[in-house]
Amino acid sequence: MSHIVRDVGVAKQIGLYSDAIEAGPNLRWLMTSGTPGFVDASKIPTDIVGQSEQAWENVLHVLSTAAMTVDDIVKVTQYLTRAEDLKAYAQVRNRFLGAARPASMLLVVPQLVWPSLLVEVEVVAAKA
Repeated sequence: MSHIVRDVGVAKQIGLYSDAIEAGPNLRWLMTSGTPGFVDASKIPTDIVGQSEQAWENVLHVLSTAAMTVDDIVKVTQYLTRAEDLKAYAQVRNRFLGAARPASMLLVVPQLVWPSLLVEVEVVAAKA
């Protein structure tokens, strides 16, 4: 992996992520759209854990189509519709990311494109 962690100490006080990631030269870049937590729109899980797990499964699947893994993620942006879901979402996220510590942004928004969606995950990945 040709990513360099650029920590200034803020992330360590908040969660399991890095303040910044510097990607090396000559890399392939993959940028996902916002990825919600469902496969079939007629069967959206009703809880944050189910939607979070499926959103991360969807992200892993997209990464695999580019021969990438979570270790190649340099930035993740997450959108939740309920602040009270943060702890449950973070547990799922941390399980999927393992030891990977991409730069991270999490926002709590009033609503996603469909009212039944509780979470969306967007990643940027880079790999030689």
